[in-house]
Formats: sequence, structure tokens, C-alpha cells
Amino acid sequence: MPETVVITGASAGIGRATARLFAERGAHVALLARGEAGLDAAAAEVEELGGRALALPIDVADADQVEKAAEAAEASFGPIDVWVNVAFTSVFAPFDEISAEEFRRVTEVTYLGFVHGTQSALSRMLARDRGTIVQVGSALGERSIPLQSAYCGAKHAVNGFTSSVRTELLHRGSHVHITVVQMPALNTPQFSWVRSRLPGHPQPVAPIYQPEVAARAVLFAAGHPRRKQYYVGASTVATVWANRCVPALLDRYLARTGYDSQQRQDLMPETSQGNLWQPLDKAPGDDHGAHGIFDDRSHARSYQAGTTRHPFLAGAGALGVLAAAGWAVRRYRHKA
Repeated sequence: MPETVVITGASAGIGRATARLFAERGAHVALLARGEAGLDAAAAEVEELGGRALALPIDVADADQVEKAAEAAEASFGPIDVWVNVAFTSVFAPFDEISAEEFRRVTEVTYLGFVHGTQSALSRMLARDRGTIVQVGSALGERSIPLQSAYCGAKHAVNGFTSSVRTELLHRGSHVHITVVQMPALNTPQFSWVRSRLPGHPQPVAPIYQPEVAARAVLFAAGHPRRKQYYVGASTVATVWANRCVPALLDRYLARTGYDSQQRQDLMPETSQGNLWQPLDKAPGDDHGAHGIFDDRSHARSYQAGTTRHPFLAGAGALGVLAAAGWAVRRYRHKA
């Protein structure tokens, strides 16, 4: 029987790319997001690639809407096998320039949206004692950076609550699994969609990967969910280990470089308001697809991500990343 898969944030970016991969396997995919134009285009792609699609325009910050979407997915396709939480929003600005209302909104979408999705999925999976939940995390959930305090705080919270849920499932001896895929910088529309108070256009910090790299990792994690988490991209591994080994040094490095590296001064922001309250892919003709504006600087493959499928190669790759991180730290110390 085809899998029934639910994906939040499915109208663009990682969610959109992930929906395509599940469709190629013939899955039935429920697509959840606010932007109706993006959802309709994503649904058309799923159908073209051999899957079945159900587009459900909802706001994941509203638990009742998420629950009704889960009901609709099962009514259309049967029991949910895989639930993928992706949806988020953000504000690029120094913390003291973010209002309490904006901070709350980012938290409600980027953190509580994952909580709501997990609750709706578990309420069904636990009774059947099967199913998988994949949380799309970020290296910034392990190591915060300037100008993204709301997003970093939410991603740290996702890691914390997911670890708690995982230990509860292990205590029960449940066959329901939950895992996190920690992502690197990705070329998605988010950098054109976020609310920003930066003078330049927001950009991901290099190295940048295409969303298909992330989607392949999500697909693999969904099929191999017993591991607590997966790291995607050598930059993610290096960031995590540098933060564990030399956190204070990394603070100073990011204080020096983190502002300039997250914006392009040669480009003006496309919008200052962003998609915080309203989607930017709602009206007909506003579909943005999976990719952002940084195609010419983005990698279509990640050697490190490929090694996660092979434990021995993963070990060798990790040693190489650690060596590179050590070299970078020594170089920074020398310059400082």
C-alpha cells in the first residue's frame, strides 16, 4: 500500500522538495501550508510524479487547524505513516529591534507548529503502535547566531521537546519513532520571505546547499528513524563540534562575522514585512517553488550527507570535518 505522508510547510523550500521525492515513490501526500498558490503548484507536481496529493491551506500555529488537517489526510488517504514538520517563519533583526508580538509569532509557527504537528501525529500513531515523525531542524538549533534570535530560540526548543518525546517513546517500548534532521544553509525562498530590518538582502551563510540535498536526507531519515538525529552538510557537523569544543571563541567569531555574512549589500530586500502574518505565495501566479535566489552559489550535493547512509564512511567523514574545524579555529586564533 502507498505511504500516507503529511508535510507542513509544503508549498516551498524543503517541504516542497520533500513532497516531490515522496511522490516519486507513489506516496499519498497531504500538503500543509498557508500559501494556496504554492500548495496548488506543489499538489500538481506530486500528481505528475506519480503520487496523490491533498492540498490543505492551514496555519500550523493553530492547533485546531492542524488537527483538522490530520483528520482530512486520514479521511482521504488512510492512516498516516510519516509526518514531516518543516513550516517556519522568521525575523532578521537585532533582538532589541524585534517586538514582543513578532517574537511570539515566530515562536508559535517555528516551535509550536512542530509541537502541534507532533501531537496530531502521535495521537494517531500511538494507538496503532507504528509511524514516524521527522523534525526538520537546523544547525542553528545547536549553535545560535546573531540577527536570528527568534528562529534560533525556536529551533533550540524543537530539539529539547523532541528529545523528551523520544525518551518517552523509548520508555514505552513503542514502535513509533521520532528523529531530527539538522540542516545547513539552504537556498530556499525564506531569504526573500522573512521579515527583515537589515540594510541588505538576507542571505544564507556559505556553504549553501540546494533544498533537494535536505529533502534526500529527510526521505532517508523517514526510512531509518531509529537514529536520534542526522546532520546534513559538513558545515553543520563543523558548527556543532566547534560549539561544543570552543563555544566562547565561536561567540567572538560570530560577533565579528555574523552580521556581514547574513546579508548582501548589493541587493535590496524584496520585502520588509515578509510572510510573518500573511503568506507571500497566496495569490494565483505567486508560486515560488523550492529554490531561492542563490542557485548560482548553491551545491546540489553534499558528500557528508551521503556518508550518513554508510556508517564507516560517516566516521571517516566526521574525522575530516573535525580536522578542518580544528584548522579553522587555529587560523582564527592566529589572526586574533
